[in-house]
Amino acid sequence: MTATPTPLERHEQEIPRFPMPRAAQCPFDPPPALREQQRQAPLTRVRLWDGSTPWLVTRYAEQRALLADPRVSADISRPGYPASAPSSGKNSVGFILMDDPEHARLRRMVTAPFAVRRVETLRPAVQKIVDDQIDTMLAGPRPADLVQRFALPVPSLVICELLGVPYDDHAFFQANSGTIVNREVSEPERTAALAALTRYLDDLLGDKLARPTDDLLSGLAARVTRGELSRPEAARMGVLLLIAGHETTANMIALGTLALLRHPDQLARLREARDPRVIAGAVEELLRYLHITHNGRRRTALEDIEIAGYRIRAGEGLILANDIANRDPRAFPDDPDRLDIRRDARHHVAFGFGVHQCLGQPLARLELQIVYGTLYRRVPTLRLATDLDAIAFKHDASVYGVHELPVTW
Repeated sequence: MTATPTPLERHEQEIPRFPMPRAAQCPFDPPPALREQQRQAPLTRVRLWDGSTPWLVTRYAEQRALLADPRVSADISRPGYPASAPSSGKNSVGFILMDDPEHARLRRMVTAPFAVRRVETLRPAVQKIVDDQIDTMLAGPRPADLVQRFALPVPSLVICELLGVPYDDHAFFQANSGTIVNREVSEPERTAALAALTRYLDDLLGDKLARPTDDLLSGLAARVTRGELSRPEAARMGVLLLIAGHETTANMIALGTLALLRHPDQLARLREARDPRVIAGAVEELLRYLHITHNGRRRTALEDIEIAGYRIRAGEGLILANDIANRDPRAFPDDPDRLDIRRDARHHVAFGFGVHQCLGQPLARLELQIVYGTLYRRVPTLRLATDLDAIAFKHDASVYGVHELPVTW
């Protein structure tokens, strides 16, 4: 005879699991269950792989308030941190999983190269990279995989140039980066990939210490020499910048292209645009609409926090699902599920918010403006070379996108 569950047991059984699956027929939209959680309340509970039940924050206003709240910690080593997978609890990816003042100390060391004005000076060089990669793709066979032939090389070449990493090693670092962001690999596999990349960056730092050049890694090496930074800290920082510098932008290029090909009216409007402000606006709207970092930003409350009628207790975990916040009708009232490149979307949270918001966002914006403003104009007949339901999406990765994108022209 089966015992009837108590009300508390029924409540526990009803807590949804996180992450939640997307609907197969709506690959650009957040999971339907996430939307339901947002409709119900600004904060709900979800169950993780380890049975823990952190808060899930789905609404835009509450996310911005909590991401800016100094009582909320990004430190992965704190008890209660809602880890996305089994881990040692040690921070092996650098300052983004630290709190101030250590986070601020390390972040300041690499802020200048990603400042808006400094990044803008890279525009001619990035334009040349984009033009060269389009030339190479057009000279090759059709159909072509846009991911391997264009989307992945462009940001990889840019970040290699900025960091001082040899692009000839791209197969090595792209493969290990792919393993690190794959949320279905085992912890030993992820740890091994991270260790391999860390050794690689440490070796490069050794070269920069002996023979410095004019790049970001040489700048970090100089700080090591002056005693401002330890060599392991510098290597971890290099790993973080290398992964973040190509994984996210590559997926935005490929997924953004697919979204535009599925919305030909928006693609035509973008292709015909000559005003850089229209292209910049399209980038912001695609960042909002697609929101590729779909794992949720993870935090822990340091103190009791009252918000929206809820009490988050000290030590409780928080998951701030930015993808559904970017579809919150309270923040984007004009049909947030519609892609509209004329929308003023710059207040999206695709890059996070607060002191931990993405350091490299000026560079990502620059690359996407050049790519979206160039690719469809130079290849006006660009089209899918397969059906949408034949495309494999990255449900298995913490950065959403497509594994391949067959196109022709």
